Amino acid sequence: MKCLVLCGGKGTRLKPLTFTIPKQLVPVANRPILHFVLDNIIKSGLSDIGIIIAPETGGLIQESVEEYKATINQPVKFTFLVQDEPKGLAHAVKTARDFLGEEPFLMYLGDNLIGGDLVEFISRFYETEVDALLLLKAVPDPTRFGIATLNAQGEIVHLEEKPKFPQSNLALVGVYLFSSAIHWGIERIKPSFRGELEITDAISQLIDAKKKVKAYILDKWWLDTGKKDTLLAANRIILQELIERKIEGEVSSQSQILGKVVIAKDAVVENSAVRGPAVIGKGTKIINSSIGPYTAIADECLVEDSKIESSIVLKGTQIKGIDRLADSLIGRNVRIEKNQKFHQCLRLLISDDSEVEV
Repeated sequence: MKCLVLCGGKGTRLKPLTFTIPKQLVPVANRPILHFVLDNIIKSGLSDIGIIIAPETGGLIQESVEEYKATINQPVKFTFLVQDEPKGLAHAVKTARDFLGEEPFLMYLGDNLIGGDLVEFISRFYETEVDALLLLKAVPDPTRFGIATLNAQGEIVHLEEKPKFPQSNLALVGVYLFSSAIHWGIERIKPSFRGELEITDAISQLIDAKKKVKAYILDKWWLDTGKKDTLLAANRIILQELIERKIEGEVSSQSQILGKVVIAKDAVVENSAVRGPAVIGKGTKIINSSIGPYTAIADECLVEDSKIESSIVLKGTQIKGIDRLADSLIGRNVRIEKNQKFHQCLRLLISDDSEVEV
């Protein structure tokens, strides 16, 4: 079985940050989202991985994957496939047609994070001998997602994108298993009103042809990290579940480190409090500040005379004199400083290389 990871797209819901960084490389807990995706795939036993990339951001994706590959001790093969334009998920599969051949494959959207692994999901695909097995998750607002309707046998009988009157609450997670029959389905569809080849339309072709299309219900968490709020939620979950206390940097005697906190090598915490779960990157300095729970501060940052909580701060950023920064996503090499008396809580989404005075 092969694997196809989709890392194209323009990340419109995370602009302006995604003008300079692909959404799959935005970090949670100081690691790119894509690296967590690859962890999950490789733990499931797959080692031949194709990655769909866009011409504009493909070089950054390739560089990040090479960095990831250097950290693992497994024989994994990565093949990069350029999708000239973001014309839909089914178009991405067409782009990868030669790579996929006639083998079954796992398709995984590169900005989706799920709890647990995929071992049982893949086993069920082989056991049931289906042409498509779709990972589904019950959601509170099904009008926001692609929704699947099942029959009593657990077979998918209908798919609909963002229905006004949903027939179920089971959303498509963005992780799929396909036999080679999906290529047959894709050849029979036309672009949707969005001008894209929709994978749901191709799956509907399989359903109409009485092919076996079944569901696998995810009982753990799922987050589509395409928006600021869900990205911050992913950061909170990853910090809570995967981070273990590890202090490698320098912590002054006047500082407090409470709970599950990672302080990387060459980081300095001076006269400050860090309350976990939280991570502080290499070379970062925390001075006269309070870092609250669910915060990830990347490498080579400076936080001085400030309070930060439930936020993601990317590499090289400086934050000075801010009374409270919460629920924020701050890009690389940003400067945020106070130049007057200010006591409100800031909630920000700021792209790379910005300067903000409040």
